[in-house]
Amino acid sequence: MSDLYTADRGMVALGPELVRVMELLEERFLGWADECGAVRMIFPPVISTADLASIDYFDNFPHLALMTAPLALSPDAAPERPTVPTEPIVPADGAVPADRLGASEYALASAACYHVYLHHRAHRLGGPLRVTTVARCFRNEDHYDGLRRLRGFTMREIVCVGSREEVRDHLARFRPKVLEYAGRLGLDLAVQPASDPFFEQGGGRAVLAQLFPVKEEFVHGGSLAIGSLNFHRNFFGERCDISLADGTPAFTACVAFGLERWLGALLERHPSLDDILARVTEAAV
Repeated sequence: MSDLYTADRGMVALGPELVRVMELLEERFLGWADECGAVRMIFPPVISTADLASIDYFDNFPHLALMTAPLALSPDAAPERPTVPTEPIVPADGAVPADRLGASEYALASAACYHVYLHHRAHRLGGPLRVTTVARCFRNEDHYDGLRRLRGFTMREIVCVGSREEVRDHLARFRPKVLEYAGRLGLDLAVQPASDPFFEQGGGRAVLAQLFPVKEEFVHGGSLAIGSLNFHRNFFGERCDISLADGTPAFTACVAFGLERWLGALLERHPSLDDILARVTEAAV
C-alpha cells in the first residue's frame, strides 16, 4: 500500500486517493451530526495539564499522555536573545534529553470529546446539548501498526450532554446507523463491550461498569476497533460542573470514529481502491 500511504513510527502520510475516501467518510459522519442537531466546533490541539488533572486523566491514562514542553534555556538569558547552547540540543540519537526541557503545562489531545466538556464547564443546560468536533489526537502506545495503531490520528466525535435518557437515546440511535453504513461498505462489524478506566477505580463504579457497559466498540476483523459508543454517566457533568435544569449533574455520551482505522479496515477488506471509492461514494447518498 506504499502508493496509497506511508506509515513510520506511528506517523502516517496519506496519498490523494485515501484523502478522498476520508473526505467521503467525513461527509457521512457530519451528515449524521447534522441530523441530530449537533453544532460544529473546533478546539485547540492541546489541553492544559490542570484541565486534564481535573477530569482524572493522569490517574487513568498516564501511559497514553504525550506532553508538550519548551526547551530549557539558560536562566540568565533574555527571552529575546537566548544563550546559544555550547553543545547540541538534539544529540545524535535524535531525542532531546529531559533535562533540556522546561515544565510542561499542556498535553496533546488524546480524544476529541474532552474539550467539549471542559468548554462547557459551569454550564446549566436548558435542554440536551449536541456537539460534533474533529481532532488530531495523539497517544503514546506501546507499539504502532500501520493504519491500525498510530501515534497521531484523526477522530470525529458526536457528543451529547443531557439527562440519562437523552444521552442513552443518542447512543441507541447511532448503533444501527453505524452497522448499516459499514455493511454497505462491505465491512462486517462486531459490537463488543470494552472497558473504560474512568470507571475502574474499584468500589461502586467498577461494579456499575460490569453491570451496565459504558463502552461498546465497532470491531473489524476481530481486533480493529474503528469506532465506539461511550456512555460516561454523570462523570464529566460532576467534574466540569455541567448541570441539568434541576441542578443535578448532566450525563454525557459520545460516538467516536477513528478515520484512519476506517481506511485501514477498508483496505484490508477490499483489494481494489476503485472498489473502495465506488462503495464509499454510493453509500454517501
